Amino acid sequence: MTDSADVVVIGGGIAGASIAYELSATRSVVLFEAETALARHSTARSAATYIPGHGTRAVRALIVASGPRFARLAEELDAPPLLTPRVVLHIAVDDVGEAALAALLREQAQEPGAPVALDPSEAERRCPLLLPGIVRAAAVVEGAADVDTEALHQAYVRGLRRRGGTVRAGEPVTALEPRGDGWRVHAGDAAIDTADVVDAAGAWADVVAGLAGVPPIGLVPFRRTIALVPIPEAARSRVPAGPLPMVREADERFYFKPEGDGLLVSPADETPVEPHDARPDELDVATGLERVEAVTGLGLRSVRTSWAGLRSFVPDRRPVVGARPDHPGFHFFAGQGGSGIESSPALAALGAAVVTGEPVPADIAVVPGTLSPTRL
Repeated sequence: MTDSADVVVIGGGIAGASIAYELSATRSVVLFEAETALARHSTARSAATYIPGHGTRAVRALIVASGPRFARLAEELDAPPLLTPRVVLHIAVDDVGEAALAALLREQAQEPGAPVALDPSEAERRCPLLLPGIVRAAAVVEGAADVDTEALHQAYVRGLRRRGGTVRAGEPVTALEPRGDGWRVHAGDAAIDTADVVDAAGAWADVVAGLAGVPPIGLVPFRRTIALVPIPEAARSRVPAGPLPMVREADERFYFKPEGDGLLVSPADETPVEPHDARPDELDVATGLERVEAVTGLGLRSVRTSWAGLRSFVPDRRPVVGARPDHPGFHFFAGQGGSGIESSPALAALGAAVVTGEPVPADIAVVPGTLSPTRL
């Protein structure tokens, strides 16, 4: 038996859930997820921080536009506050870092929410975990925040269902075939005829495109490792009572931020891999620990737990949104890299406008053509 829907979205992470919700305002939507649980991969394994000034120019514009939209989504979807303020410090501790920080400040000098230069001593005052005198240059992002990723994802899924959308987990798509003015999507024993397919399968987006006979976009998944590290009792006196910032090395060689009574630590690694259920590499965990210990001197030795996720990019590191002219109705919504969560409110609204042919909302200062797969 063949069902029908206006749009089929493939992928149940933050990308698929967000664009499915936006599309469901005016379209009937079915979302397919291969796993039995949604958001098992990159979405559930992110450090989940909203950082204005993060990423390429197009991504930065999407992040800025997403800021006010997080609050509106929380109200619209009966969710708790989705952003909790957390200052982000960019620090340089050597010549390479100083050059990277100077370039970042030059490039973003006129952009809203951009990092602002900060005296090194002030950076160390704001984060007493840093060793005195270790910081050679610094910048601060005052408008950054932690993102409640689980609440955000659940809100999108809840909103999709309220609007009549359907979520079908544990049903991997096995075939896509052009049919008339649309597509027939096969998943398990089901077949659905639809005018539009949205490929929001994250690291697997090119795999899904192959099922449809659509040329790949050249997506490369990169493994990113995170560990939760306890702060030794002997160093507890250095932990202030108030909130601590997230600290990012300016050349992206490590970052750390508070999590409970410990620190989330990452070597900011990017190891190209095939799409798979990523697992942390012990050497990457050790590298992250070593780099953060070198700037904090906290005596970090043990790891409570560690995990890895996949960040997927095309060569220019901009998201890919839209269809190729010779494959109408098959829309990519992929390549969000490490910014899929922090940019999701604006990116999903833009993606839905591209699929439906509606105007992009005025608050999103990104020209859709700059994200089209035709650029690749």
